[in-house]
Amino acid sequence: MIIRRLFAAGLLSAAVLWAVPSFAGVDEGKKTFDANKCALCHQVQGPAKEKTIKDQLAKKGPELWYAGSKFKSGFLEKWLASPQPIRPLAYNSVTDRNRGDHPKLSAKDASNVAAYLMSLKSPEVKSLGIAASESPKGRIIFLKKQSCYGCHSMRVRGKMAGGLSGPSFIGAFERLNPDWVYSYLKNPKAFKPVKMMPVYSGILNEAEIKELASYVGSLN
Repeated sequence: MIIRRLFAAGLLSAAVLWAVPSFAGVDEGKKTFDANKCALCHQVQGPAKEKTIKDQLAKKGPELWYAGSKFKSGFLEKWLASPQPIRPLAYNSVTDRNRGDHPKLSAKDASNVAAYLMSLKSPEVKSLGIAASESPKGRIIFLKKQSCYGCHSMRVRGKMAGGLSGPSFIGAFERLNPDWVYSYLKNPKAFKPVKMMPVYSGILNEAEIKELASYVGSLN
């Protein structure tokens, strides 16, 4: 009986340890992030600080202080090991193409830096459990009601279509957390105070925003 209890206790301890994320990768990731001076281009301290267009234009890359809320688990590790452009145009540009010259990390460094970035979360993003879905209602809102493709590219019949001024939604299914998309649509200025993204909480109702977030999260 004692042996059985000890064995059960051991299994429980192992399960607890398995469920608790390791902080080693986070710490090592921060060291690598700092050593590579990634903060010269990416803001990791929230909340958003920019107040003017000049502040926005001074930024060299997208902010990452809410990366753990925005991205799906596993995406950043894969991307950092083999970076591919997400924005068709260079950051803060409406004319220059994105050269796709982001530094590539080793598999180990990519794993650690991803762990660090995924630890950075925004209290603005609540866990609502919005599932990615090719929602017909969301599709109508995206294509017809709000014409989101005017700024964001997507894949249509295997080819890229849509605008270039915003981040591409090709691969959004692997990249974006629909709960974050919902929060961003409702209050974009909490994340990007001086960008021209519409505030949809005054345009769409609650159900429509969730449908749109679900649809955006399904794009591949």
